[in-house]
Amino acid sequence: MSCPQCVEGYELPGEPKGSIQADFQGAYFTAFQSQDASNNHSNASKRAVVLLTDGFGLPLKNCKIIADRISAALECDVWIPDYFQGRPPVPLNAMSGPDKASQKMTVLDWIKFILVNGIPRIPAIISNRPSVVDARLASFFALLKEKKPHYEKIGAVGYCYGGSTVIRLASTSFIHSAVVCHPGPFSMKGVRQMKVPSSWACPEVDIFLSHATRLSAEAIFAANKDKPESFEYEFKDYPGTQHGFAARPNLAYPEIVEAHEKALEQTISWFKKTLVVA
Repeated sequence: MSCPQCVEGYELPGEPKGSIQADFQGAYFTAFQSQDASNNHSNASKRAVVLLTDGFGLPLKNCKIIADRISAALECDVWIPDYFQGRPPVPLNAMSGPDKASQKMTVLDWIKFILVNGIPRIPAIISNRPSVVDARLASFFALLKEKKPHYEKIGAVGYCYGGSTVIRLASTSFIHSAVVCHPGPFSMKGVRQMKVPSSWACPEVDIFLSHATRLSAEAIFAANKDKPESFEYEFKDYPGTQHGFAARPNLAYPEIVEAHEKALEQTISWFKKTLVVA
């Protein structure tokens, strides 16, 4: 499913440093490169992060820029699977709309969204429905297990569409830690089924992660806090932001860029804390 906020945003500066890996179903891959020629850490990274994109998929370079920064900060491999198989639900020319919490969609904006980004994208949305995407990711993780057996722990961070996908992944044995950034549609049942530590980056205005929804999700974790099956969690709010700020911030607004940077710091700090390897 798509929404107006899911098809908004801007490109981040810089160029990706990684590469597309044909042997891994077209995934983007970036590895930590040590300044010390004698350091072979990047060749046998014991932990890895899988980044799940928003509806723009791999064509929008932002995900690759973010992956490169996570890789450098954590000194580990980072992967971005092509879980849309080259056909993301949202085209790059659809990036426009409100960026701050104070900005609202007009009736005309909604009509344009439905006619331009809604109806024409129905086939792509159907071909990338959750059940299909989850099956593709199961195949990708099986490939990682086969070809990268040295990964002891894997974390996953997801934005928008990828955020709701990470919630579902957190109920499987594929990952050991999760970061959820302004997720798309998800259910409280899905939250209850999560079984790994999770960190949530929450905007002020979000059609899918309203303040009430965010509180309900946190309440589920809080209710299990003292139980043996509980997992560590955190929710961080970013006042003044809209859905999408962590993945594609409007660079014209310093406060939005700052929120984007803090959400990235949140992601890195969480994985440093929860993806500890010997």
